[in-house]
Amino acid sequence: MSAYKSDFLNILAERGFIHQVSEPDVLDARAKAGAITAYIGFDCTAASLHVGSLLPIMMLYWLQQTGHQPIALMGGGTTRVGDPSGKDESRRILTDETINENLKGIRAIFSKFLKFEGAGGNAIMANNADWLNTLNYIDFLRDVGRHFSVNRMLSFDSVKMRLDRQQELSFLEFNYMVLQAYDFVELNKRNGCVLQMGGSDQWGNIVNGIDLGRRMQNAQLFALTSPLITTSSGAKMGKTAAGAVWLDANLKSPYDYWQYWRNTEDGDVGRFLKLFTILPLDEIARLTALQGAELNEAKKVLATEATALVHGREAADQARETARKTFEGGGLAETLPTVEIARAELERGLGVLIAFAEKAKLVASNGEARRQIKAGGLKVNDAAVTDEKLTLTPSDLTPEGVIKLSLGKKKHVLLKPA
Repeated sequence: MSAYKSDFLNILAERGFIHQVSEPDVLDARAKAGAITAYIGFDCTAASLHVGSLLPIMMLYWLQQTGHQPIALMGGGTTRVGDPSGKDESRRILTDETINENLKGIRAIFSKFLKFEGAGGNAIMANNADWLNTLNYIDFLRDVGRHFSVNRMLSFDSVKMRLDRQQELSFLEFNYMVLQAYDFVELNKRNGCVLQMGGSDQWGNIVNGIDLGRRMQNAQLFALTSPLITTSSGAKMGKTAAGAVWLDANLKSPYDYWQYWRNTEDGDVGRFLKLFTILPLDEIARLTALQGAELNEAKKVLATEATALVHGREAADQARETARKTFEGGGLAETLPTVEIARAELERGLGVLIAFAEKAKLVASNGEARRQIKAGGLKVNDAAVTDEKLTLTPSDLTPEGVIKLSLGKKKHVLLKPA
């Protein structure tokens, strides 16, 4: 399968994590000879990470599982600047208070995948604010800035794209790659870190760090990037009509998270099982070979295993059972997403379009609700809605005291009068 001799690179290659590696033979020999330390940076722009961050998290997971030391670097400092890679516009500047709040939420997610120092492991959670926030600008320009060629920086895709489209690139953002390179050198000094990993759009930034490490420390550093994940239909991973697929249970319930993976496109099942679960490869091969309706079983396994990693085995099994009751048993599971509405509203009569669009948010607009009704896609208590002027009243409440709204076969919300 793979030409690598170290367990670490071998597993990453077999499971589809590798896009590019600098000096693969040398890195492979280092990883085979003993433990290496590697890092991935995460900006703190939101209170949680989303599914798009799962790939790098899984790379750190396998790094630790194969006997090496992972560093999850929080960008408490760089978040104050903003990474221009792949972005058309400047990021909004966050306050230090918001950044610190976001950090707390992100830390909680990492502890599900990595064993940190103090919890029986060797993983490190670092924050680049520790060294960036106290830098003296003149010293930094003299010691670090002199190693950078503006001509070369202008040739990087992340910069070129913005300039080609005649979109503004602020001096603040232009400095981002210098700061990221400096992070790599700082982690090498502090922790002996020799490898930086990231998405393929980070290659230029990481190579800058390798170059700076050689010039400032005479250190040999390495880069490893993963492919950017899109679905079979070309959509960006982790983006849905309802917004980002968050890893925090308060922002995305375990049931909705399970459903996200259950709805994986047929062509992505095998690849996603390799990347986003820790199932053995022979079991994944068996599941991927399933055809037709049987492939749904593989999707359920993917959903349950991916959910167990983020939310725990119990929540994953409960989500699977809720789905089974709802779709296979035709029953009503109490653990479905529930939206409370005012009882008075129901007594006055709640329009079906408003119920689906504004209350349950199963569709984006009244217009989309009308289109779904024409196509037979909306149901109330498992009965198809045929009249867009239908109003829901207390007489529509089930014996459990709720109204079940469904979009297609897979998306359900319970309306509950309060």
